[in-house]
Amino acid sequence: MKQHLTPYMFWIAFVASLGGLLFGFDTAVISGAEGAIQKIYGLSDFAHGFTMATALIGTIIGAFFCGRPAKRFGRLRSLQVIALLYFISAVGSAAIVNWYSFMFFRFIGGLAVGASSVIGPMYIAEISPAAWRGRFVAFFQFNIVLGIVAAYFSNYFIAGVPNDWQWMIGAEAFPALLFCVLLFTLPESPRWLVAQGREREAEAVFDRTGEADVPAEMAAIRESLASAAGVKKERLFQRKFRKPILIAFLIATFNQLSGINAILYYAPRLLEMSGVFRDGAMLQSIIVGLTNLTFTILGMVLIDKVGRKTLLLVGAAGMVVAQFLVARGFHLGAFEGYYLLVCICTYIAFFALSLGATIWVVIAEVFPNSVRAEGQVLGSMTHWVWSALLTWFFPLCLSIGGKYIFSFFAIIAGLSFVFALWLPETKGKSLETIQKELVEP
Repeated sequence: MKQHLTPYMFWIAFVASLGGLLFGFDTAVISGAEGAIQKIYGLSDFAHGFTMATALIGTIIGAFFCGRPAKRFGRLRSLQVIALLYFISAVGSAAIVNWYSFMFFRFIGGLAVGASSVIGPMYIAEISPAAWRGRFVAFFQFNIVLGIVAAYFSNYFIAGVPNDWQWMIGAEAFPALLFCVLLFTLPESPRWLVAQGREREAEAVFDRTGEADVPAEMAAIRESLASAAGVKKERLFQRKFRKPILIAFLIATFNQLSGINAILYYAPRLLEMSGVFRDGAMLQSIIVGLTNLTFTILGMVLIDKVGRKTLLLVGAAGMVVAQFLVARGFHLGAFEGYYLLVCICTYIAFFALSLGATIWVVIAEVFPNSVRAEGQVLGSMTHWVWSALLTWFFPLCLSIGGKYIFSFFAIIAGLSFVFALWLPETKGKSLETIQKELVEP
């Protein structure tokens, strides 16, 4: 039966994905302010690294603890709390000039980012028709990248005004407030509603979003939930879930250890090292961000056509070449002209097309309904633990020698190619069908 998507489904995907925009904005905005923050607060290199990582520590905790509230109170109410945390973090870290307060409010923002990375894709995956789920969940990733680009543009135009670093960070309050208001126009996840025994509400949501066969979808959800009914509380870490667990852990690991967040957090500093962009590194960061955005869009277009597996294979091959070329540049000191910028943009392009476009889609769809929240937490926490460690130690790695860290990134990208060869394809399958294929009896 052919699905007829309603405008309301597109609206749901748009609003829910604004959490991704704030996620990306919060991630990248600090890159323009980090130099001023170190100077204003008189921080040593170690203290500065810790300050930069404070938000990432928050993401780990936010990702870890958000699963239970999402399961108990619903995906939508959890997203509303996340929007409020984004707003509080932006205003507090910008308005109160005190190092301890700054770290506290950045930590609050990190809680929002970590929780958003779990609940946003999960909500979209649970409400989207199967044939469009990849594109709609990838729209969350698109908004992450759009938020990164918006942060780079915002930093560029604000730079130079009095107290510019405060305005850079405080600018996030405006989209956070908009996100909070627009969430009141969305419905709750139909799969969560079924789990709560609110089936009529779930059917109404499916009708409004254009689900082709509502009775069949409802029956599949009931069957999925019934399979766990014999257990008082379904636990994630069981032998039968080992394949989804491994997939979530590995894709999150390859996503971060291929170097993406280290490059995004330190883009201006990295480009200055080339000696070519000392006066315009922040402007060059915009080029990096636009490359990320362009190829994320391409990934969104292709993900439900060619599948997750093909995108990961193509992307891994390109990332290996690009990262080895950056390592070669550090080894030879050969950064003449636009060498470094071209290599970094090539890496960003292949990353955005593959690991960037697929990570939240794959993590959101490989776990069954009964443990999806916990599985999403596992994948997101893995992502953020690696991100925090890499962000903290990346400056030290560069001081030792850029060729080593970028060679490491290239090796990780090569391993992601092997992972993609093994990964089962989930394109066009319902969440319940994927469960039957991946979960052992």
